[in-house]
Amino acid sequence: MSNTLSLIVPCYNEARTIETCIERVLDISRGQTFSLEIVIVDDASTDGSWEILEKIAQQYNEIRILKHEKNRGKGAALRTGFIHATGDFVGIQDADAEYNPRDYLSMLEPLIDGRADVVYGSRYLRPDTRRVLYFWHTWMNKTLTSVSNMFTNLDITDMETCYKLFRREIIQKIAPQLKEERFGFEPEVTARVAEAQCRVYECAISYNPRTYEEGKKIGWKDGVHALYCIFHYSAHVAPLPMQILIYLFIGWVSLVANMVCFVCLTRAGMTLDHSIIVSFIISALCNYLLCIAILFRHKARWNTGMELFWYVISVLIMGCIDFGITRFLIAIVPFFMLHWSGAKFLSSIIGFIGNFALRKILVFPERKRSGLT
Repeated sequence: MSNTLSLIVPCYNEARTIETCIERVLDISRGQTFSLEIVIVDDASTDGSWEILEKIAQQYNEIRILKHEKNRGKGAALRTGFIHATGDFVGIQDADAEYNPRDYLSMLEPLIDGRADVVYGSRYLRPDTRRVLYFWHTWMNKTLTSVSNMFTNLDITDMETCYKLFRREIIQKIAPQLKEERFGFEPEVTARVAEAQCRVYECAISYNPRTYEEGKKIGWKDGVHALYCIFHYSAHVAPLPMQILIYLFIGWVSLVANMVCFVCLTRAGMTLDHSIIVSFIISALCNYLLCIAILFRHKARWNTGMELFWYVISVLIMGCIDFGITRFLIAIVPFFMLHWSGAKFLSSIIGFIGNFALRKILVFPERKRSGLT
């Protein structure tokens, strides 16, 4: 019995290229042993793309078309396509001519052989004739890939590639977890693949990038958001050294908040004890918000109520330690020649170590997860 390849095609205002793209995709199944399913998701196009898709769908049984009533982004279109795919293997195809669909023939091999769960098509694996275009765009792609690898512990050469091929049972288990609506899909799905302990392969592919004048939509803001997505979706399962580096940043921001509040409150005339307590509470709130935003996945194990309960317990523990150490150091200021702010700084450094340990072990513990395979 032959396998079926489902290719998901997100489409937004691609009236100029969509027909040519679909023709190239249809061509790859001719003479092959697998069947082809093309699921095209129109993301509320306004340039007549939907009318073209309706005409194409009437001509070919392999094509299914779906439509979003409102524009939601590439990630949302892919999620819709993944859920509706019925093939044994599910891949992604942009609606332009940047990628060559015939590369999927090579990408299928590790999946058909049973060696892989996911295959990435890499634009950087082999030297070849290529169109020279934007340096900063390429630099951004490679930088984001490197940062992603640091957190997922995968050795991928092209995380931002469009061409990703999955076993259907893998992507349909991952798809309901996906949240990113736009180009944040790439780092998010890579994080999910790594967390699921999938067997990942790479395959060299060709690439003919288009210019912004030709319709390229991704920009620098998407690159910044992709960096955030790497932190948000990968940090909670990253190797411990990477978690410590991120928490060092969180701790530094919280430390600055603690110091600034303490100095401002004491200068404003608040009593020393009250200044210590209030500045600690403000820094703890800052710490919590940053933890759930970029380090520990929110609701990693507990429901929100339990998570907050254990967070309050950890804050009380570290608050007592912070208060005691600060008071002790201030009491022996003449011996150590410390200013009050210096005593606060030293107690905050000690608090950093304790906070990280309590956040990781008590507040945001990760369940042991087995792979999806």
